[in-house]
Amino acid sequence: MQDLLPGPFVLQCKHTKKADATLAPSELEDEFTKVRALVERGICATYVLLTNARVSGQSEEEIQRRLRACGVVHPLVLDGQWLSDMIASHRGLRMFVPRVYGLGDLSQILDERAYAQALVLMKSAPEQVSTFVVTNAYRKAARALRDHGFVLLLGDPAVGKSVIALMLAISAADNWGCVAIKPRTSDELVQRWNPHEKDQFFWLDDAFGAVRHEAILTHAWARDLPHVMSAVKNGARVVLTSRNYIYNEARPLLKPYAYPLLHEQHVTVDVADLGRTERQQILYNHLTAGDQPADVLSRMKPHLEAAADAEPFRPEAARRLGLQAFTTGLSPTREDITSFMAQPRQLLIDVYDQLDVDAHAALALVYATGQDKGLPSPLALDPVQRDIIERTGAAPGATSRAMAALTGTFLTEATALDGQTYWSFHHPTLREGFAAWLTTQAHLLPIVLTGMTDRALLSRTDCLPAASEQHQGTLLRIPPPLYQATAQRISALRRHRRSPDVVWREEHEREQSVLSYLSRDSSDSFLRAYLSEDPELYAVLLDFDAPAKDDLRPQLLARLHRAGLLPEDIRREAIAHMTDLAVTAPDASWIEDTDWQKQAWHVLLTDEERENLFDHVRRELVPRLKRRVDDWALEFNGDKDNDPVDDALFWYSQAFEQRLDDDTAGEFDQARDTYQQVREDPDDAHRNWTPEPPPYRRETPQSTQPGPEQRSLFDDIDH
Repeated sequence: MQDLLPGPFVLQCKHTKKADATLAPSELEDEFTKVRALVERGICATYVLLTNARVSGQSEEEIQRRLRACGVVHPLVLDGQWLSDMIASHRGLRMFVPRVYGLGDLSQILDERAYAQALVLMKSAPEQVSTFVVTNAYRKAARALRDHGFVLLLGDPAVGKSVIALMLAISAADNWGCVAIKPRTSDELVQRWNPHEKDQFFWLDDAFGAVRHEAILTHAWARDLPHVMSAVKNGARVVLTSRNYIYNEARPLLKPYAYPLLHEQHVTVDVADLGRTERQQILYNHLTAGDQPADVLSRMKPHLEAAADAEPFRPEAARRLGLQAFTTGLSPTREDITSFMAQPRQLLIDVYDQLDVDAHAALALVYATGQDKGLPSPLALDPVQRDIIERTGAAPGATSRAMAALTGTFLTEATALDGQTYWSFHHPTLREGFAAWLTTQAHLLPIVLTGMTDRALLSRTDCLPAASEQHQGTLLRIPPPLYQATAQRISALRRHRRSPDVVWREEHEREQSVLSYLSRDSSDSFLRAYLSEDPELYAVLLDFDAPAKDDLRPQLLARLHRAGLLPEDIRREAIAHMTDLAVTAPDASWIEDTDWQKQAWHVLLTDEERENLFDHVRRELVPRLKRRVDDWALEFNGDKDNDPVDDALFWYSQAFEQRLDDDTAGEFDQARDTYQQVREDPDDAHRNWTPEPPPYRRETPQSTQPGPEQRSLFDDIDH
């Protein structure tokens, strides 16, 4: 095949599911008839037969003889061995056809280091490797990783973001010998990045929050992005995943205009953008990998194309359709199957209802764990976990057996890169469905809350009114009778000071999580209960830093003010502190504009107080601008694209211009120019980064029915 054969070309693929199958010339009788007709029409000079079956030397000679007899000038037979040779010798090919990693002996095609990495990753989710479908979204992600070292995978829950990240990790181990690292936060990524180790692969699932936006994680990303981009520039490869609705909330905080890799279409991938053929292949793979009997698949078969067309289409729903555990009582009708695919939540709650108390105890243990990786296996129960089991009505031995029985359906048991095995929900939507079910179980809810770790309590519950809409991503809603006990626990968590050797960042992040919970996930009644337990909170909230728009404390002050729980003297102290920061920092967070980050000051300031602030800035800051600008520039030692002084000067200029005070606006414009000149670093690599493009938009897949001569992919699903 060194020389290019002449066309026109015809390629015929013959695929078999049977291992070690052999293709005989007699199986090609229909093809020989078609070939003769193609030759007579002048569209077949070279005929390529491609098959994953074995072809003996004698059979190959016979096939080529028959093809020449039909008029083919250049017959070519490429069998399974040829395919294996190509896979073994082309790393780039394996990256774009990653399912081959699950088809044979990895040691034959990967070097020792890559083999060890890929094997650990594959053991963490073997069924995901075996059912994976190479979609356009995966190809785009693979190209982004290859060409730019960075990719952001976006999509709704259960659309396959983590599966694509897993396959990219395996491919990176093969193509670049990358060591796969799965940090939880940007800070962990920066700590684990080794500038002397070029080939590191970082995979962060749910980078900005698992089921809802966690501002503390996003602020950390805004701080750490320069370091992350430096790592990418020096050879690291980074894959982030996020749900769409979470990223939409995080994006304004990331200063994305400063980091084009977060913007450009070729590194941001909408995972849910699936074609009709891709949907069908995903559904087919999950059904063949599942445990549905052949007779059930036969009854489903007429409705499977409609199931693949369901909106929205979720690969996780396709997985559940292939498993008997999720389809008990499901009628194999078009209406029920398409409802199962498109609206799984209520069906999932019904399934949880049907499980026994041992299964409920097992799932409650996994739900209550606060570890990101899951519940350590084997079980080593602490007193709280034993209490969960006993008060659920189960026993430890039966719960352990239930864990094993649920593995593969509701739970997954995976080995992390550190060698420890963990149980976790097979998919986040199963965890969310369990939370929705728990809210209907009054006898179980207090038990699970007792067993929850602090992190789980703050990230997986809310104390909002029963009738209020939940944030996207189902949370466990705590009812009013449990408010006081919950307030006692959270207030103790905020006020607790650990030993001096505990890292300051851990203390800070814990307090930030509490403040976020109070400002976003708490009803007026819960806030009242909390303040009765933590009267010191007011003093803490007054100690906010500049820029105040990035601090959770003013947001919570505003939330308390809306609830009628903020004393007037505390509100006035907050405004006095903001007035001081407005001049000394400088901090323009209080300025009225459309930026949602500054909504706290719309609530806290009266119109008169806002006017007084403008007068204060004009009187106290403008006459001293020249000297202050020099001081600020000399003190600068951070990231120029995340410079709060530069931001404040810009917003002051805009605000005074909108108020028709052109002289003051001009003072701030000139001050900003001077500040940038003094601060300017001529080696800045980010100066020419481009502005953000239009929002990403998902195209609705075409839903054309197959023509009368097209074979349905599901024809052999029950064989």
